[in-house]
Amino acid sequence: MPDSGVVRARSAIFDLFGGHLRRRGGAVTIAALVRLMEPLGFAGPAVRTAVSRTVRQGWLRPTRLPSGPGYALTPKAERRLDEAAGRIYRTRDWSWDGNWHLLVLTGVSDRHRRERIAASLGLLGYGEVEPLVWVAPRPSPELPDLLTSEDLTAHAFLAAHQGSDRDLAGRAWDLVGLSRDYAAFVARWRPLAAAVDESREPAAFAASQRLLHDWRKFLFRDPGLPPALLPADWTGHRAAELFDGETARFAPAADRYVERCLAAPPPALPTP
Repeated sequence: MPDSGVVRARSAIFDLFGGHLRRRGGAVTIAALVRLMEPLGFAGPAVRTAVSRTVRQGWLRPTRLPSGPGYALTPKAERRLDEAAGRIYRTRDWSWDGNWHLLVLTGVSDRHRRERIAASLGLLGYGEVEPLVWVAPRPSPELPDLLTSEDLTAHAFLAAHQGSDRDLAGRAWDLVGLSRDYAAFVARWRPLAAAVDESREPAAFAASQRLLHDWRKFLFRDPGLPPALLPADWTGHRAAELFDGETARFAPAADRYVERCLAAPPPALPTP
């Protein structure tokens, strides 16, 4: 299977754990996982290959479940999904005390390593204002894990900005481009979602997972800034309303489909 296909399957597995399996204990048999991934266009070999890579990367661990062999989230994965869920569904405390979390990295000279760290910090809600100087509206609970895994030396401060906070936010994040892409998300998903019959379980499940996948991409670019730092008429609000409304509409049938896949008995072994 091409590497890009493995990446897509791995991403879909993360979406599935984050959207459904984390709140159901965070473990699933490989047979049930293959059934769940089928409406998303992934066959069994692709799922198994993606799972193997995800295990090697420390996000899943093999486990034995009553209905057969399976995989469970590692503590690192649980922290990542819980942090992401708070931002995806906006369930955490979004208040802001006016202080920025300032992060100054040292000793990062390799370009590929710097790019990898930048992507990880973006996912945690940090924006770069100067080379190796990052800010976020609040500290990320995942930051210590990232610093340890990357063997990074960093100085971190909570500080008020002596200047325009809006200007600082505009330097750290491309809010103009982000607003444009939120508008494109609404324009794309409004007709796509309207065409889905929410009573059809596999279709509602697949649509909800694809919607979640598209929405989750914004986590790399949108730190969840407080309203005081956002432009007027922020298109992200309209995009969030669409995501929330369609997710709720798809949820009953999608949940029934997940429960049916998890409850299905394992396939019978062939007769010798």
